Amino acid sequence: MLLPFSASAGFGVDKPGGTPCQNLAADDGCRIHATLREDGWPGCTVFECFGAGQQVSQVTYAGVSWRDQDNLPEMAAVLSVMRFLHEMLVHLTEVERRSPDPAATAARTEIEDLTGRDPEALLTFDLDDLHERVGTLLADASTRVRRPHPAATDRTRADLAGQRLAGDQRGTSFRGATLIRADLRDTDLTDADLLGADLRDADLRGCDLSTTLFLTQPQVNAATGDAATRLPNGLRRPGHWS
Repeated sequence: MLLPFSASAGFGVDKPGGTPCQNLAADDGCRIHATLREDGWPGCTVFECFGAGQQVSQVTYAGVSWRDQDNLPEMAAVLSVMRFLHEMLVHLTEVERRSPDPAATAARTEIEDLTGRDPEALLTFDLDDLHERVGTLLADASTRVRRPHPAATDRTRADLAGQRLAGDQRGTSFRGATLIRADLRDTDLTDADLLGADLRDADLRGCDLSTTLFLTQPQVNAATGDAATRLPNGLRRPGHWS
């Protein structure tokens, strides 16, 4: 309902924000959820809100349906902010697990407090400053985890679309890299940093991703894998993987 999407991004049709999806049922379910990819809606299978939708609907707006809201643009803006905050929480939780840092723990507490505040507080908070601070914390954690791999390559923001990346990529930084249709079959990605990497149609068959850093469910959903692909704890194997 709230977010816009386009056919070019894999959503079947163009839809402006604030208008219901044509597949939205009266009970707020999706009429074609079981056949999204077959029906030409792969974008829906890739999208992930990291729990922000539930937080906005059940906490920020106290369970009042969007059908009963008189300010849908505000609700949409709050959802965008909340999704941003929840994604940062996912990454900070990983820092806590892989390389604990008191500053990262403090940032996580700050963000958790912010997610429980009212729409005005969410929409007036300085997100740019928060993003910069969290980005530094994630970069520092990445360096600490990847340091034992002295031969690691820095491929931050590199355009690697369609390339074959074979062999030893342990500890490599792929932060913000373009890996669309890249061939990573059987590549050693131990402790590689995949924060923000574009993995659309990347071939991850046979890859052990279990110790990669900052890999998210949307990235996994957008890629191609198989039964031999190993994922980090907490991430699901997409249904379209063979």
